[in-house]
Amino acid sequence: MEPASPPPDLKTAETVEKEHGRLEIRKITVSAEVVPHLQWPGAAQVAKIERTREIGEKVSTETAYIVTSLTAAEAGPDRLLELSRTHWGIENRLHYVRDVTFNEDRCRVRAGARALATIRNLVLYLIRSRGMSVPEARENFREDRVHVIALVTGRIL
Repeated sequence: MEPASPPPDLKTAETVEKEHGRLEIRKITVSAEVVPHLQWPGAAQVAKIERTREIGEKVSTETAYIVTSLTAAEAGPDRLLELSRTHWGIENRLHYVRDVTFNEDRCRVRAGARALATIRNLVLYLIRSRGMSVPEARENFREDRVHVIALVTGRIL
């Protein structure tokens, strides 16, 4: 039996980044060929993303599969790779900070959990909109409640 040929609409894109002593290669392979067989409402394309990271002699590889409602006309492989990267940027910049700074994953509150997440997001927005880092804000506002009120109300002292 001969191996199956790739779908006719198969498209790929790749990014290579070298910074901070590491090399990261991201490759995406995209197709819409299998979508009719998925029984996934709204699905337009599927993709496989391979990430390879080299730091010194250590090499790690990770593979992720995605399903998207964006059509090939709306987002080709380059755009999907960019969106995937942006997603992880959000994950690292927001969710990681919320977990580490506010211990969100350890919070046992169930009723009102969405409201608490919204408050945490608001706090991060206020801190960052003033050009501050979270550790800097914690240090500055720890003992000076007047500055916290000024931050929330938008008044500059």
